[in-house]
Amino acid sequence: MSRSVLPRRLRTRLFLSYVVVVVAGAVAMLVVGTVVTRTVYEHQIRGFGLGRGQGGSNQVTESQLRTALDESLLPALLIGVAAALLTAAIVAAFVGTRLLRPIDELRSAARRMAAGDYAVKVPIPAEAELASLAEDVNELGRHLATTEQRRTQLLGEVTHELRTPITVIRGQTEGLIDGVVTPSPEVYAAIADEASRLQRLVDDLTLLSRADEGTLEVHLADLDLGAVAAAAAERLRPQFDYANVTLIVNTINPPGPLPVRGDSDRLTQVLSNLLGNALGHTPAKGTVTLSTGRDRSIAFVDVIDTGSGIPANELERVFERFYRRSDDHGATGRPGRAGRGIGLTIARSLARAQAGNVVATSAGPGNGATFRLTIPVFEALPDR
Repeated sequence: MSRSVLPRRLRTRLFLSYVVVVVAGAVAMLVVGTVVTRTVYEHQIRGFGLGRGQGGSNQVTESQLRTALDESLLPALLIGVAAALLTAAIVAAFVGTRLLRPIDELRSAARRMAAGDYAVKVPIPAEAELASLAEDVNELGRHLATTEQRRTQLLGEVTHELRTPITVIRGQTEGLIDGVVTPSPEVYAAIADEASRLQRLVDDLTLLSRADEGTLEVHLADLDLGAVAAAAAERLRPQFDYANVTLIVNTINPPGPLPVRGDSDRLTQVLSNLLGNALGHTPAKGTVTLSTGRDRSIAFVDVIDTGSGIPANELERVFERFYRRSDDHGATGRPGRAGRGIGLTIARSLARAQAGNVVATSAGPGNGATFRLTIPVFEALPDR
């Protein structure tokens, strides 16, 4: 059912409920008024000598008949109005209860959600328009519960990520103070390395927070996405050579520029994260292929690896903060290469900040994976 129809249907039901109340009151007034008027009028007529079985009709004047009618109408109207009001009140209470009970349940559920009880469920009423609203509130509760769970999980994961470098720095520093550890360039380098790890984690979390808030600064310019991708691959080629993983750069479509509007530094960071992720999950003697191309109005870069692959139920979860694939430890023979678990999250956030996206596909565990960066084509790229 279309959401735009629901308010109209609800207004119609409310209007009809008012009509029912008015009609019920009018019927009650008509019935009671008629009965009372006839009873009082007959009583007045008998008082003038025109009761049943009496023949003195010529003794009653027109003025007396008018008086009898007037004296009959007033009490009939008063009693009829009272009956109409009583009937209308009863019908309104019944109709109002049917309409307001689901609304009261929705209000109660909203208050409980505001207090932090996200497990509350609103009963689905029979009315279609209110049933849709109840389902929306229940869906909101499920979303808030999931968000709260992820927030709690995020705090735990951030704490875990911070604990290791802090422990190393503290241990080394206390060892130096106590004289247990001999000062040496290696010790200072280890401390500096852990401090740099902390700094990178803080920078990444800050970047994610700004992207989520929509305050991330993106400096758009005319770019050739193919050139940016090739440059990013060449920057990381020494890491691939060191890991004995072959890096191939090719073009799917015929050679030519891929004009886009984007931030060169941000796109380079996206591609670096995708390539680094592929390297982290590809064993020695494996292959990572970076392919660029165009699909109508979309320019894309595919990062294809021959690594461990991704189960179908994890294709979206790999973009969650600190989510680690089941093969993150030891699958490549290079423990820790999977990083901190937020590289793909950052890549997708940066791509979406430039009207693009990053999606993952895989044929399953052991069959490698493909991560595709897409950016809308911008035809106004000047000739170079």
